[in-house]
Amino acid sequence: MRVDGILLLNKPTGISSNSALQKTKRLLKADKAGHTGCLDPLASGMLPICLGEATKFSRFFIEEDKQYTVEVRLGITTTTGDGEGEIVTSQPVPVFDRAEIEAILERFTGTQTQIPPMYSAVKHNGQPLYKLARRGIEIPRKSRTITIHELVLTHCEHETFMMTVTCSKGTYIRTLVEDIGKVLGCGAYVKMLHRLWVAPFQRHEMISLEQLLDYNDSADIPLLSLQTILSQLLPSITLEPEAAFKLCRGQVIPYEHEKAIGDVMLLDPLGEFIGIGEIATNQLVPKRLLAKTSENKECVSV
Repeated sequence: MRVDGILLLNKPTGISSNSALQKTKRLLKADKAGHTGCLDPLASGMLPICLGEATKFSRFFIEEDKQYTVEVRLGITTTTGDGEGEIVTSQPVPVFDRAEIEAILERFTGTQTQIPPMYSAVKHNGQPLYKLARRGIEIPRKSRTITIHELVLTHCEHETFMMTVTCSKGTYIRTLVEDIGKVLGCGAYVKMLHRLWVAPFQRHEMISLEQLLDYNDSADIPLLSLQTILSQLLPSITLEPEAAFKLCRGQVIPYEHEKAIGDVMLLDPLGEFIGIGEIATNQLVPKRLLAKTSENKECVSV
């Protein structure tokens, strides 16, 4: 049986995102699989995995916001910005009250620039930075624009505090924590990191690798359909039979619209999802289509 859809894996700590992906792919016997955003081995939490035909549409999910719960250890900095690196500095932690930390966190909300850490998957001349970092090589990195939508302090002790971070794609929590530590004047690193959700999957439950093992039939595994998820991100168009026929063969069709509105979900006359198109001036262009739209109707992948 072909496996198509999106699985929200609750990735455990101690394994890479790719390792978790490959284990899921084997357990579900999927032909194709890909995830929509890396989590470090130290981190746990939501890792959306696209299976089968869903891999064609993964790019529509990678630009979305994310939310994390983070435990911050004060007074220590490490080479990697988390507990896996070697200690670089260690110093006594001043006594901070809750209001002081909340005031600092408030300064880090909003749109800002952030420089990716050396221990990251960002590539330089085709090589991940973390491989260079392990050899003691430091490369200048360009800053990136990110947005921290909200920082909420949830628990506070002398040397540690917990916070919830809601942020844009491309935000490095380790860098954020290091920057907070600099402002506090004592340094800091990420002691624990758990991703609570990735938009648009906030209202959907995750499933663990252990739970996947309990399923005897992959057909019983709770996969999310592309149509369900993409309908939260894009407007849709229900096509007439002739228009659906032509689009499924990669043809551009006339489409009257006052202005270009970008990407749209394409639905056949029965309301079934067949792919993504783009409305341009007076035409509808197929961009990414399913291999099959119904039992006896083939659709060419564009």
